[in-house]
Amino acid sequence: MQGPAPARRSRFLPGLLLTLAIAGLSIWLGTLPWLQAHGISALTLAIVIGIALGNTVYGALAPRAAAGVGFSKATLLRAGIILYGLRLTLQDIGQVGASGVVIDALVLCSTFALAWWLGCRVLGLERNTALLIGAGSSICGAAAVMAAEPVVKGRAEQVAVAVATVVVFGTLAMFLYPLLYQWGVAAGWMPLDETGFGVFTGSTVHEVAQVVAAGRAVSKPAADAAVIAKMVRVMMLAPFLVGLSALLARGRPAGDGQRSKITVPWFAFGFIAMVGFNSLQLLPTRLVATLVDLDTVLLAMAMAALGLTTHVSALRQAGARPMLLAVLLFAWLMGGGMLINLGVRALL
Repeated sequence: MQGPAPARRSRFLPGLLLTLAIAGLSIWLGTLPWLQAHGISALTLAIVIGIALGNTVYGALAPRAAAGVGFSKATLLRAGIILYGLRLTLQDIGQVGASGVVIDALVLCSTFALAWWLGCRVLGLERNTALLIGAGSSICGAAAVMAAEPVVKGRAEQVAVAVATVVVFGTLAMFLYPLLYQWGVAAGWMPLDETGFGVFTGSTVHEVAQVVAAGRAVSKPAADAAVIAKMVRVMMLAPFLVGLSALLARGRPAGDGQRSKITVPWFAFGFIAMVGFNSLQLLPTRLVATLVDLDTVLLAMAMAALGLTTHVSALRQAGARPMLLAVLLFAWLMGGGMLINLGVRALL
């Protein structure tokens, strides 16, 4: 009587081992000094390696590995998003103050709304592609893209395109932001001090690793402010997912006389609960560090699974319009984000 259940579980093992191997390699590569200096995270490496294998040798492995790869891309992703809350505390909000929270909220909402409008109305992209690119640009890069995927129900190639834009323009930001600050100071027109520029960086650059790299290139105070602002922005992921689900449900036509239902991203509530629990500081610091490392493994496995199921031909078919949308959003994050930072600081 106990035979079928272990057999069903064992079918996940090959795919899980494959994604775990890719995740392990990515995490190790992510510790190399050159990659760290350029803000290239384990998540980015995992999807790149996954795509490379997915378009070469994975075809022969897919019959045995598909179940475990699918489990990594769905279940492990949600678990990783929940554990991501251990990187944050409610005290982080207090450190940036009301102005930092308002800046993050305005940057998030304006960037995502612009992505929706430009992507769908102006560039004619598929809605899911535009929304995923908007999520990655407005919140926290690849992690936000992956978290939004179950809500918008995007295809693997749409997710991969969105992650690619995060990698390209987040990497570009790491070099441009420090140069912008140094040029502004030298020219005498930079209106922000180091801490203020750090908040600007944290509220507009895509990935956490990219924020750290850009902030450190300016100064330690800039890096500290940038990380705190970024963490508050990451904390907005959960309410964003709930709001996005409600918006999509309103715009979705009801079928067979039934009212369209909201897709509740339950893992978003788990994320909020984890942030609240972590704020109580009940767990030993070493245990929290271990769980954060586990979270990195889970998210890297999810990104590896995404890469394995992404076909380069589908990325080519997406064309130049997704990258154009990402260019426009990047320009808004730099220009509009600076105006938002200056305006809120002047008012608050």
